[in-house]
Amino acid sequence: MRACIVSTVLLSLVSPWAFVPAAQSPTAPDSRQPPSADGAPGVQAPGRAGAAPGAGAPPAPPLTQAAIDKAAPILAAARQALGGDKLAAIRTLSARGQTRRLRGNNLVPILFEMDLELPDKYLRKDESPWENSDPTSLGFNGNELLQVPPPAAPPARAGAPPVPQAALDAARVARIRTIKQDFVRFALGMFAHSFDTYPLTFGYAAQAQAPQGTADVLDVRGADGFALRFLIQSDTHMPVMVSWTLPPTSVVVAATGQPAPATVAPGAVVVTAPAAPPASAPQEQKDQYARDVLALRQKAQATPVEHRIYFADYRDVDGVKLPFRLRRAIGSDTTEETTFDRFQLNSRIAAQKFAVTR
Repeated sequence: MRACIVSTVLLSLVSPWAFVPAAQSPTAPDSRQPPSADGAPGVQAPGRAGAAPGAGAPPAPPLTQAAIDKAAPILAAARQALGGDKLAAIRTLSARGQTRRLRGNNLVPILFEMDLELPDKYLRKDESPWENSDPTSLGFNGNELLQVPPPAAPPARAGAPPVPQAALDAARVARIRTIKQDFVRFALGMFAHSFDTYPLTFGYAAQAQAPQGTADVLDVRGADGFALRFLIQSDTHMPVMVSWTLPPTSVVVAATGQPAPATVAPGAVVVTAPAAPPASAPQEQKDQYARDVLALRQKAQATPVEHRIYFADYRDVDGVKLPFRLRRAIGSDTTEETTFDRFQLNSRIAAQKFAVTR
């Protein structure tokens, strides 16, 4: 049974953080940059995480040594605020909770279990009792993919040769990379640290302000063009959010005079095209119209969309502060909210949970 919850319930959960560059900061971003999803100039993610170079936004510039050195004490203060030595002593972390994920006009509750064994084992199991579907699991063990059900091979096309094994292996490597990138995004709110399974480099970018206070903005870089921004509240040293950009999930072209789509998938972009020429128009005019619409679509596809994860409701768990609520947003729309019911630190995790199967 699907949960028929009106989507505006979740979408109304707007983060109080709407950053603008701090005027006192000599390295604050240029306020002439385009506004971010919250209307704040200059605090957008500097590059595209996991995107192919040359597609959409240009690659993020490398971090300078001065920026790296300036970020180090900010990260050290954050780790101290999160638990210091007790945070560093974590070897395993298990969590249970619920995610409310936007699907169409409904919010679908998903029960999840998450297990992490440092330095390089992670698994999340999702189950939706309200839907007629089996549980799914996704994670990694080192450089091996953990996925249940396993990824299906692409269907063979009549008369076409089978997909080369090298192509299948490359797809598997890309899948593991995507999972690791998503893992480090939300794990920064728990550990404020780089991970051996997907190393990160941090550099100071700027300070930013909101009515609630000031935040230090760090640029983050990883392999494969991975880039995001990590915001840490200056007075409490607690993580606030991470932000990055990706291409639109799809581009919807609506001609002038046509009704707008009833629903648009998160991350999709709607562009308005001129009205189509009449059926009696010359073929040359029709061809030009098709080229114009294609150009609109390509321009929209090349314009990245901002993604964010917000960290909130930090509570003490065995001397470590952990966020009991995460919110994901694409552009100005919330797409899911995760609430943790409980965390367990340094408990034994059964080895079979991370067993690799092919």
